[in-house]
Amino acid sequence: MSQSAQKAANLSLDSNLVSEARELKINVSRAAEEGITKAIKAERERLWRLENAEAIRLENEYIEKHGLPLAKYRQF
Repeated sequence: MSQSAQKAANLSLDSNLVSEARELKINVSRAAEEGITKAIKAERERLWRLENAEAIRLENEYIEKHGLPLAKYRQF
């Protein structure tokens, strides 16, 4: 989480989740922010894979056909 400016947001959350989080002394705002951060990261990764699917396919095809570049120098 970055130390950027905070912005108030209205969220609708399951009341049982909020109650349990409070009982466990979980900071609901921080937990929501961490969850949103993870969701953004996952969506960006998914979009990157979609945008680069053709290049990834071609690279895998090349490796299947020719092997890994510089493979003879690998020590494992």
